[in-house]
Amino acid sequence: MAITRLNITEFLRKSQEGFLIDVRSPSEYRHAHMPGAYSLPLFNDEERKVVGTSYKQQSRENAIKIGLDFFGPKMRSMVDQVELWMKELAMDPKQNSVFVHCWRGGMRSAGVAWLLDLYGFKVFTLHGGYKAFRGYINEQLNAHYKINILGGRTGAGKTMFLKNAAAQNLQVLDLEGMANHKGSSFGKTSGEQPTQEAFENLLGLALANVSANKAIWVEDESARIGDVQVPINFWNQMRAAKVYYVDIPFEERLQYLEQDYATVPTEDLQSATNRIAKRLGGLETKNVLNYLTEGNRKEAFRILLRYYDKWYDLGLQKRGQENIIRFEFESHDVFDWKKLTHGEN
Repeated sequence: MAITRLNITEFLRKSQEGFLIDVRSPSEYRHAHMPGAYSLPLFNDEERKVVGTSYKQQSRENAIKIGLDFFGPKMRSMVDQVELWMKELAMDPKQNSVFVHCWRGGMRSAGVAWLLDLYGFKVFTLHGGYKAFRGYINEQLNAHYKINILGGRTGAGKTMFLKNAAAQNLQVLDLEGMANHKGSSFGKTSGEQPTQEAFENLLGLALANVSANKAIWVEDESARIGDVQVPINFWNQMRAAKVYYVDIPFEERLQYLEQDYATVPTEDLQSATNRIAKRLGGLETKNVLNYLTEGNRKEAFRILLRYYDKWYDLGLQKRGQENIIRFEFESHDVFDWKKLTHGEN
């Protein structure tokens, strides 16, 4: 079989139906990688350092020989691992191709591709490697989009509404889902947040798949979502976009928050409260913590909701008021996308 080298566009398109392998070192992969890629490092971090030092200080040929010393004992286990992964995914090696990349599309991906091709896999490699992928992502992040912002105070159910929007034939970007964070001091979800680069990779690929003829609906967010930053070009477009402000009554939002945070441990809610103590104020912080200790989450959330309402309203006032379109709904249950969109997509 022959190994085929693809540009980034073709590589991303074709690899959706195949098995994607990242042969960079473990630390490179942990920092960020193509979504869906499996880590099959040719060299571990220390080996990569040794080979790189030899390349710089001695010669390319010497670095290759050292690399072969590291590579040789791993060959059998690497083939076995790819077969095992494909079996677990119910992939047929005779039907599903393997897509391999390293950092620049150089010797690491060439070496692993040679091995897998020799064994009998149909192998594709990426011209320019992960570096080309990052260039592609940056192109998406710096392009222009038609954006609609779904706004509303805390507890309005914005995330819930957006998750149901696909049934209305709307394009949606779930920034909080990509960031694995709900966007406030209380927004930490289970699991770790992605690195900044990994978040950008998820967002860039999502943007690559949107239709330019349709608006993208995005929840009203701060520039930071937990520890990650919304890329500046996309953020500026969000700030300039129309805000479809959903006004849900206070008590309805309070009830929604009670349900939404019902399974969050009290200790986590107390820690989140302490993180905003300076802005919340000493007395209100004390009251919230006491209510949480007593198990009276409703009254604790009542104080916190007033606090977040105040800050959201202040932020909204800084937006161009001509771009804010307000809609009132008596409850989450009667929310109607058609009322917001007037039939637009």
